[in-house]
Amino acid sequence: MKTCVFRVVVEPDDDRWIAYCPLLKEKGGATWGYTQDEALSNIKEVVEMTVQSMAEHGEPIPDGPSEEVTVFLEANVAVTI
Repeated sequence: MKTCVFRVVVEPDDDRWIAYCPLLKEKGGATWGYTQDEALSNIKEVVEMTVQSMAEHGEPIPDGPSEEVTVFLEANVAVTI
């Protein structure tokens, strides 16, 4: 088991927030929300679904190390404050 932590970008855009994962953007790794928190929650779900789909289709999962993804081979807990 390994844990991959992907960098995401959340930025304001007129009356909403845009969120995307640069490493997965070409695979559909982008979304939006009316608030920053909603956009962040949505991109978390999109990244999970995108990586799961890639794994199911036998596509390689980006596993760094790089500025875009960090991989841990042991269990971790991530906390965003």
